[in-house]
Amino acid sequence: MPEFLNSTFCWVILGGFLLSCAIETMLTPRPPLRRPLRSWLLHAGAWLFSVALLYGITGRPYFSAVNVLALWLLIVLVSNAKYHSLREPFVCADFEYFSDAIRFPRLYLPFFGIGKTIALALAFVAYLACGLYFEAAATDALAVGATVLASAVMLLIAGGWKPLQPSYDANLDLTRWGLAASLWTYFCAARRKVHLDELDSPFAIDPRLAHTPPAAALPDMISVQSESFFDIRRLWPGIREQVLSQYDVLRAEALAHGRLQVAAWGANTVRTEFAFLTGIAGDRLGVHRFNPYRHLARQGLPSIAADMKRKGYRTVCIHPYAGSFYGRDRVLPALGFDEFIDIRSFDDGQKAGPYIGDCAVADKIIELLGDSARAQPLYIHAVTMENHGPLHLENVTATELPTWFDRPLLDGMRDLVPYLRHLSNADRMLGRLREYLLARPTPTGLCFFGDHVPILPDVYAALGTPDGDTDYFIWSNKTLTHNVAKTMGVERLAKTFAEHMSQGETCVKSAASMAIHD
Repeated sequence: MPEFLNSTFCWVILGGFLLSCAIETMLTPRPPLRRPLRSWLLHAGAWLFSVALLYGITGRPYFSAVNVLALWLLIVLVSNAKYHSLREPFVCADFEYFSDAIRFPRLYLPFFGIGKTIALALAFVAYLACGLYFEAAATDALAVGATVLASAVMLLIAGGWKPLQPSYDANLDLTRWGLAASLWTYFCAARRKVHLDELDSPFAIDPRLAHTPPAAALPDMISVQSESFFDIRRLWPGIREQVLSQYDVLRAEALAHGRLQVAAWGANTVRTEFAFLTGIAGDRLGVHRFNPYRHLARQGLPSIAADMKRKGYRTVCIHPYAGSFYGRDRVLPALGFDEFIDIRSFDDGQKAGPYIGDCAVADKIIELLGDSARAQPLYIHAVTMENHGPLHLENVTATELPTWFDRPLLDGMRDLVPYLRHLSNADRMLGRLREYLLARPTPTGLCFFGDHVPILPDVYAALGTPDGDTDYFIWSNKTLTHNVAKTMGVERLAKTFAEHMSQGETCVKSAASMAIHD
């Protein structure tokens, strides 16, 4: 065994491991020191593996240990920022967001803190320069690195010999096992094969029905997944009712409406999006519930889009943002969409704030429906972007407050102003769609729902935290009715929408038949 392994590097490894444990105590929620031995073996194995790998490359013990500790500190800080905004700690799937933060900085860095990001980046660059310059490289780095790497692998094998059984409640697993062990367990789980036939999608079809000829006439169908939409008026009575006046009209005329139990809180739109499109509840996805678009959805799954396509529909998805975000440009075709319309079909003049406005999405839907050359019925799924945060970066003026409120704001409620500004545009979008759909002769259904509640921590501190439910309605331009509100899980919504429109189609045909006989 190399002599160096018995001196400096041993103390660096031991001291660094203790510091990694100390850094972990900064976590919210904080995991206790008393945890299964397997958790500590995985923590130690991950620490050793990371340091040994970097040491084998650089030959610098202090440089290697400090770099790994810096990365560990960054993960802890990001986890705390995520928990503050989303009530969920850092999970293995979140490593992908480090590259997304570079590609789409506005979506991520403001929640972590722009000043904090710049300070950490400058400090890290300065440290890299000093570490490489002042610390001499050891001559036996490869041998020492290989020896420690082998020890790390043995610790990881020992820690995983009897695998920890995850609940996939990220908060619970973190507080049971610590961050390193939960990350490792989720990493291993993400690489296990998923049996797609066990996911139980309501859109899975009997092979004997796969070639059923489509009905002679089918209604057009539109689903709108509205960014951060929920009826926030129930949180505080000082918000004017007219903020959602068109929504109120459509809800009163709806075939169904109520509270929607969604798969995300504050962000992670694709969790709700996946649950709606496939009808698969998050608790059936295991570790893939955190980002079902990363691996699972790309394999192709039963979905409302695939079901509509089988019935003779042309299927189109609209999302006015970069098509590569969350890999939608690959996922959505795999889920059955014939066409994906992203931000390239919009221009800066259609923005309402930093993102493409909801009314521009309504215009695109109307454009598609009004195409006289099309020969197929349309199923359009729109995912809006306007109300995406960070809302605290937007300007607020005192002159607009009377538009949204009938009483003075409480302390901490500033961010509610830009939220209501965008919410009112979602309402305008609904009014525009309703007016157009009522004027057209073709039966058309509209399913509208929110993907998650917005990130408004200061507002919630002042008014109380919502339960996370959003709102939905299912509406038809040929059947205006009113039903008692009913709470529903988002995984049931698309199937319910399809069933309501199928019933409406039957009623229309029956009425036409009676008219002919009369």
